[in-house]
This record gives sequence, C-alpha cells and structure tokens, in this order.
Amino acid sequence: MADVLEFTYEVSGEDFTRAGEASSDVKRKLKKLGVSPDVIRRVSIALYEGEINMVIHAHGGKITIQISEDAITMILDDRGPGIPDIEKAMTAGYSTAPDKVRNLGFGAGMGLPNMKKNTDSIDIETKLGVGTKVKMVIKL
Repeated sequence: MADVLEFTYEVSGEDFTRAGEASSDVKRKLKKLGVSPDVIRRVSIALYEGEINMVIHAHGGKITIQISEDAITMILDDRGPGIPDIEKAMTAGYSTAPDKVRNLGFGAGMGLPNMKKNTDSIDIETKLGVGTKVKMVIKL
C-alpha cells in the first residue's frame, strides 16, 4: 500500500437504524486488504463506539478513514453540543445519554473509554455548542 486510501461516511444523528454502517463497511474493507484480525477488531470497536456516540449525542457528522502502510486513522467530526468535561466523559460508566437511548440498550458510558483502550492514540477537540472532533490512530 504505497498510497493512502481514504473513505468518508456521513452519520445521521438519532438514526439508530443506520448506526454501525460505517464501522461495518470499514471492517469489510480491511478484511479485503488483508489487515490482521487483531487490528480489524480494534478498529471495529473504536469506530463503532465513536459512530454510536455521534448518533446518540451529536446531530450527525462525518467519519473519515485513512489507511496507510503505517497506520489506520479515524477522524470523527460531529456537529453536536460538545463535551463539557472530557476527563469525566473518559470515565468508564459515565454517561449523559437520555433515558430513551438507554432503553434501546445504548448509553452505558463505555464509548470513549473503549475508544481509548482500542487505539494507540486518541485526540479530542471539542467546543461547546459547535461540535467535537476525535482523531484515533491504530499503528500497523
């Protein structure tokens, strides 16, 4: 892979019927590229958690996946309310998901912790009332 492959996905806010489509598509593409199962698992978990967070908390957004010889980079850019306290949001079990989302089985407060656990680096930029940009990298 000499070049960087790039894929983009639009995520609709509150559309639980389509939640997970981007992460499933990326998983299929990585399998076709012969990426190791362990890396595919890590990408799938981190990306799915991020995608679900965009559906639950944001008003949609865009996911950009970049695959190079050295790394898989996942950039999630949403138009949500922003994260008031990133440190608290990174705490396992902490959730701001509304009851209607929890009743669907989502919002357990493991999104950001699972994203961090399954990536080699995570960078979160957030601005209240504007949105959040999360960049995750998994080295190959």
